[in-house]
Amino acid sequence: MKKHVPVESASASIDDRIKELGDWRGKTLAKVRQIIRAADPEVVEEWKWRGVAAWSHDGFICTGEVYKNHVKMTFSKGASLEDPSGLFNASLEGNAWRAIDIHEGDKIDEVALKNLIRAAVALNLERKHKAKPKPRRATSKRAG
Repeated sequence: MKKHVPVESASASIDDRIKELGDWRGKTLAKVRQIIRAADPEVVEEWKWRGVAAWSHDGFICTGEVYKNHVKMTFSKGASLEDPSGLFNASLEGNAWRAIDIHEGDKIDEVALKNLIRAAVALNLERKHKAKPKPRRATSKRAG
């Protein structure tokens, strides 16, 4: 019989990844995480797909993927979000997804990113609210 081993928490996994990177990418992932938490204190951190930080609130918000030359924030419903500051700079051709590639030395527009996070949460909440079945009025049938 296999012994159950508790899974490390997502937040601890993200902490470990940031420390493991130990370079500008780790600092960037930490900064993105701080901005997401500030934008939505109720955000849920997740650890997905064998090593990708992800955040959700009543549905998926975005990921924080780390590559050799950039950190990518991917928003699954990005195409449905207003982006007046033009943060989205990758995956622009998709029907739903949009991404922000952050390269070494890039300055993150914190105000615009917080607004984008809040818009993603609002969209999730709106979709959740619309998905609930509306209560049906009782009807009386008269026997004829």
